[in-house]
Amino acid sequence: MESPARAVPIDAVSLPTPATTAPSFRGWYVLALLTAVYVFNIADRFVVSSLIEPIKAELRLSDTAVGFLTGTALAIFYTGAGIPLGMIADRVDRRRLVALSLGIWSVMTAACGAATNFTQLMLARIGVGTGEAGGTPASQSMIADIFPFSHRVLATSIFTLGAAAGSMLGSVAGGQIADAFGWRSAFFALGLPGVALALLVRFTAYEPQRGIAAPKAPDRAPSLIETLRFIRSQRSLVHVIAGATVVTYWGWGLLWWTPAFLSRSHHLTTGEAGSVVGTITGIAGAAGILLGGLLIHRLGRADVRWQVWLVALATLLGTCASIGAYATTNRITATIMLCLFVPVAYLNLAPILSLTQSLVLPRMRGLSCSLMLFGANVANLALAPQFIGILSDAFRAYFHAGAESLRWALLLNTLTGFWATYHFWAAARHMRQDLARAEATLA
Repeated sequence: MESPARAVPIDAVSLPTPATTAPSFRGWYVLALLTAVYVFNIADRFVVSSLIEPIKAELRLSDTAVGFLTGTALAIFYTGAGIPLGMIADRVDRRRLVALSLGIWSVMTAACGAATNFTQLMLARIGVGTGEAGGTPASQSMIADIFPFSHRVLATSIFTLGAAAGSMLGSVAGGQIADAFGWRSAFFALGLPGVALALLVRFTAYEPQRGIAAPKAPDRAPSLIETLRFIRSQRSLVHVIAGATVVTYWGWGLLWWTPAFLSRSHHLTTGEAGSVVGTITGIAGAAGILLGGLLIHRLGRADVRWQVWLVALATLLGTCASIGAYATTNRITATIMLCLFVPVAYLNLAPILSLTQSLVLPRMRGLSCSLMLFGANVANLALAPQFIGILSDAFRAYFHAGAESLRWALLLNTLTGFWATYHFWAAARHMRQDLARAEATLA
């Protein structure tokens, strides 16, 4: 087999064309199951952000320690296990991998509720991260093999609704349960139902044939080096992955600390802060995903570059809204700005995931998704919680900011949204050529 990174003249190929066969009911059913899995992925990962204040109070932690415990500990193992599990997803029955991963992280989420000290909670969070690493790459690879290019952004938009629903579930349910029964009960309530869903995935989903839109795709899964070489040759994909890394640091990193910000700067209880953030992410986040998905699905048929142009424009406007959200001292204004900022933090998910699949070969999809998630999750799970926590402690210690130290740390980090905007705009320059090259390499 020739190296998958070989160059293909753009004038020798055409862009991907819409498939004539619509996905079957069976395919939509699997998409619904995988979306439900993603709901629990996000809910189990982010419920801890709604519980920062009671966990911090009971375990007597600094913001720096909280950042490590809630984000960095999970991220180290999530990202570390992600790449090998992505390679496995390109080689094994993905349905079984998704079910096993979901079962593991659900049990470990429940274990968080049984933790009695810093070390035990850290080990349980590590278990959550290790399990979750196997979920999204395999799910995305399955979706790309069920839905052809013409339906892929729409299908991925439906899948990413799980992020908004999961954030809402983790924030609202987590906060309300914590107010009523204590923070430990929130972990039990969100962890245990995932075990039942894992069994449903294992015994009712199906493993799709690889390469639905690429019948000439090679049977052998390329090596890590071959995949990296091919990604490097796809300049638009390099910008998409870089943009995904920065935009998740900006959007999801800020949201990670937002419940604590609302409690400290606007004096909300844990349940009230969780309800505000959860409702906004659930409703406004879902609206951003649906609106963005429909616009990209429609505009992308005329010009595929709209998949990144729209994300760039939305990120620019969302960055301005995020500055307003953390700068104002008025709670109503902050809520309005969050309603404008949050949809943008979710709108980019579908085009990023879809392009990560469309710009590579079928047997590279699991690994390609893992590589993208590696950067994105290092940024939003390891760097953002830890760095914002360190900044907050620094503002309190050296600038005597008191309870407002977290506000200044968040405000400083809003500026990274402008950096993300650049990468998505730059990706459009090579989008048409790179999509054509990915298709032509299969010929």
